[in-house]
Amino acid sequence: MTRAPLIVPPIVVLGIETSCDETAAAVVRLSEEGKAEVRSSVVASQIADHAPFGGVVPEIAARAHVEVIDAIVARALAEAGLGLDGIDAVAATAGPGLVGGVMVGLSFGKALALARDLPLVAVNHLEGHAVSARLGADIAYPFLLLLVSGGHCQLLAVEGVGACTRLGSTIDDAAGEAFDKIAKSLGLPYPGGPALEKLAEGGDPARFALPRSLLGRDGCDFSFSGLKTAAARAAERLDPGPTGEVDRRDLAAAVQAAIARQLADRTVRAMRAYAAARPGQARRFVVAGGVAANGAVRRALADLCAAEGFSFHAPPLAYCTDNAAMIALAGAERLAAGFQDGLDAVARPRWPLDEAAARLNPTHLAGRKGAKA
Repeated sequence: MTRAPLIVPPIVVLGIETSCDETAAAVVRLSEEGKAEVRSSVVASQIADHAPFGGVVPEIAARAHVEVIDAIVARALAEAGLGLDGIDAVAATAGPGLVGGVMVGLSFGKALALARDLPLVAVNHLEGHAVSARLGADIAYPFLLLLVSGGHCQLLAVEGVGACTRLGSTIDDAAGEAFDKIAKSLGLPYPGGPALEKLAEGGDPARFALPRSLLGRDGCDFSFSGLKTAAARAAERLDPGPTGEVDRRDLAAAVQAAIARQLADRTVRAMRAYAAARPGQARRFVVAGGVAANGAVRRALADLCAAEGFSFHAPPLAYCTDNAAMIALAGAERLAAGFQDGLDAVARPRWPLDEAAARLNPTHLAGRKGAKA
């Protein structure tokens, strides 16, 4: 990332996203007032490709991106009513994520930028999620962000473009991973999070006692590994026949309630620290990422915001999961701030938003598995 001459809005940016199992392209226009207009957003899902394996297979994902990316970009441009001559810049996810997939989208973006002599922005996928709520509403900086998805779970103070301070992060599994793995243990299809939410409807969340790690402890970190293990063991003991359907529904409701409660418990600590450090400033809270689409999680966090005096914001459901509109917007905001990248930008499997915090206080040590951030 280098400083470059300012590109003054309006800016029309083509965004490309290939960090996991969605091949996505979008065209977003950033107005003079800083408002985002999504001209098109196209997502090709690989759910059918990965469903037999119960999760994303990196090699399959990378090959699928290669097969469709040119058609997806062409469709995004066509739906926006533009050709490449109507694009001011290209923004592509450069990490974090499955590096084989990241390389596909970033390489395609570099090729377009080189061929058309366009500015390139290599976007942090997490920064895309951080700005995703701004696709549906005029949300000013700064704000407190809960980024919660299959690979990430962290609380950040977002001061502006590229300025994020980590307040807390998962010390083991992410909330979305817990949803998916527990859903698999209940025999639910991939992707597990939405299937578990549907199963939980009408269930009794108090029926099963599940661990809720770190509740009441200092700090804003999360932990979901104990919940994941306990729920999987409880699922193994359920009657697999029709008579066990009520038990499965109650267990799903208990899991959903436990995850929502932990998210709320750690978030309220972050809210109070955030507000104390900014007396007199507006209190804005944003939840983003795939888990932000879960209704129970949204309700718990909205209630928390009302109690703590924060405004509540979440992306439209279409922009909670991975998409390229958020990448295009993050790229447009970076261009307007005077940042762009060269063709030597690298694909990064790990790329924390707060690199200083990750370096000085890592949540995962070298050689250990953990969340992508």
